[in-house]
Amino acid sequence: MKTLPIIAATFLSISVLGLVGCQTVSAPSPEAVVTTPTDPNKLDSDGDRVPDSIDRCPNTPWNIVVDKQGCPPTPIGTDLKMEYRAYYEAGSNQLTQEDLIELDRVADIMKQYPESKVLFEGHISNYEKSTNNAALAQERVEYVENYLILNHGIQPDRITIEAYDATRPLSENEDNKEELRLNQRVYHQSP
Repeated sequence: MKTLPIIAATFLSISVLGLVGCQTVSAPSPEAVVTTPTDPNKLDSDGDRVPDSIDRCPNTPWNIVVDKQGCPPTPIGTDLKMEYRAYYEAGSNQLTQEDLIELDRVADIMKQYPESKVLFEGHISNYEKSTNNAALAQERVEYVENYLILNHGIQPDRITIEAYDATRPLSENEDNKEELRLNQRVYHQSP
């Protein structure tokens, strides 16, 4: 019967060791839990550094260069390159038939790449600026934008236009007609 007290003492020792090894930590009180309010204007779900509130291309893959609206300059996995130039007669905002054919080609490419976006620049010459035609650069680039929207159904948010007046001349010499026309233009070039 001596074995019973030895078994009981062993069981008691194991129980005490088990209790010592199983210490519990109390949960923090509700007052101790701190939550930080989240500003919805700073949320950036895809990590492209463009807040979700203005991100036009959510879920951009990690490590992709994006524009200020959160979109890649060209569709991912493509090397879309195109250039469009239209030159105008002095004081005109009308495209020639050849320029319209080229603009139709731009529209066809944009339809093939539905995520692509374009930027068109409108320019005038110093001669046009001196004859109070400063609004002409805007009219030229708006004509191109409207043509793509109305004739080809390109979504307006895919087209950005900028009017640069006579601030970015291609030619400083406007003495002859050809040099003058170089500055009277609408221009687009993909990166």
